[in-house]
Amino acid sequence: MTTPTALLERVNAVRGVRGTVLVAADDGIVVAESLMQGVDGRAAAALVASLAMRLRRAAEAAGRRPPTFLQLQAERGAVLAAPCGMDLLLVAIVGADANLGLARLELLEAAGKLA
Repeated sequence: MTTPTALLERVNAVRGVRGTVLVAADDGIVVAESLMQGVDGRAAAALVASLAMRLRRAAEAAGRRPPTFLQLQAERGAVLAAPCGMDLLLVAIVGADANLGLARLELLEAAGKLA
């Protein structure tokens, strides 16, 4: 069995990924993290958990399925997130130089193993 830390490290191995955080979906509390020095995972975790909850509620209100992947793009990088069941989110903080396609694939694969 693969540990959550090993799954986080696998996502971190993708070029440009600055860190990954496993987050409680309802309140944004960090469950596990693997971050480069100087990266504040708690802020990203709280932001993504709040946005994911709002998106899930909006989708349900519209009669749609909840999102399976979130990408917040910024000037100097992005924040990627994938739900791990109903209780957890796997979040990756990536720089502008990141291989987003590979980061997304690894993140979704890891989230599936954590669900």
